[in-house]
Amino acid sequence: MPANHTLLEELKERGFIYQTTNLDGLPKMLNDKASISGYGGFDCTARSLHVGNLMLIMLLRILQKHSIRPIIIIGGATSKIGDPSGRDTAREVLSDEVLQENMAGIRKSLEKFLNFGTGPDEALLLNNEDWLNNVKYIDLLRDYGALFSVNKMLSFEKVKLRLQKEQNLSFLEFNYPILQAYDFLQLFKKYNCAFQFGGSDQWGNIVFGVDLIKKVMGKEAFGITTPLLTTSSGAKMGKSQKGALWLNENMLSSYDYYQFWRNTDDRDVFRFMKIYTDLPLAQIKEYEKDDHKNINEFKKILGYEATKLCHGEEEASLALEAAAKMFEQGDAAHLPEFHIDKTRVEAEVCICEILKEAGLAESKGEAKRLIKGGGAKLNNTSIADENHKLTLEDFSAGYATISSGKKKHIRLLLTPSCR
Repeated sequence: MPANHTLLEELKERGFIYQTTNLDGLPKMLNDKASISGYGGFDCTARSLHVGNLMLIMLLRILQKHSIRPIIIIGGATSKIGDPSGRDTAREVLSDEVLQENMAGIRKSLEKFLNFGTGPDEALLLNNEDWLNNVKYIDLLRDYGALFSVNKMLSFEKVKLRLQKEQNLSFLEFNYPILQAYDFLQLFKKYNCAFQFGGSDQWGNIVFGVDLIKKVMGKEAFGITTPLLTTSSGAKMGKSQKGALWLNENMLSSYDYYQFWRNTDDRDVFRFMKIYTDLPLAQIKEYEKDDHKNINEFKKILGYEATKLCHGEEEASLALEAAAKMFEQGDAAHLPEFHIDKTRVEAEVCICEILKEAGLAESKGEAKRLIKGGGAKLNNTSIADENHKLTLEDFSAGYATISSGKKKHIRLLLTPSCR
């Protein structure tokens, strides 16, 4: 990428920008980037972030590359309420202990992609509990209540949908946009944080923050949302047959992470390269000229580069090598492992149960349909009978392999009986 390529140009070309509060005013603000910062936030609803969060993380990574400090808010306080964005029901209220565990896991996810520290462009991780826990309700109403319009809240798409469906929207959730706007105001005051970034479902919340800063400080802040990203097949980004594509290795192996990207739809390969890798735009544009003649090689590049960012170069190389050995040479040594108690095999457990438990099918019914369609294999041999039982003979090599289709494979290992 040319040295004079601006942050805004890169974000546009890579596909990160969907909506902005004042696109014309952004370039002027960005010229003063040495003294500003921008932020995005994550609620503490899980022990790891996942691929669905990755677009925002990569945006913050680009921000840091352009010497603008990224601030990440972990919503220790707002997680106790739950953002109603994109949901039909309220979120489960989590205990303080669970929130602390989740915060530690989220920091681990973020450290894979961002450099944290005290320098002017090093990432800063904050917990909104630090200021929201000290806010007095009467003071909040007195100082800011009159600045928020209920009419505007009711015009938000996420609120309108809940009301149209006659689904309950609690007063607790209704406070969420106010608290998020208050977060933005605190960051603007203390860290000169001029930007808030979020998914398209956060547009209303972000606009509230921009408006609040204007009314309280008399200054302009900016909001930028990323597009709702789905695959070309229409699937929600970050989901797989096994569930969420977690970023932390204790919740998803580097091999499975690589395989997710390696199996990208042909139509999405170059789009995902722009968003989810550090590959220069000029290099990706050269790949695009190939007109899909070498699309499988480009899928490998996407898988390797995405895995390298999340799991490191060594793990990415191992995943690439393991996939090549399995699919090109039939070597199962590096496949993801699933352990089964030896006594279950001795009792001749049904293969459908294992397909489900190992994540190769979502249910026994799906496992049976997979077998009927010829898509399930045991030790590289198609399973013909949906009631097929595993036996100890299947483990003559010291393990057994089970496959779902051409791309999903596991190595099945016996766990010694404890009896």
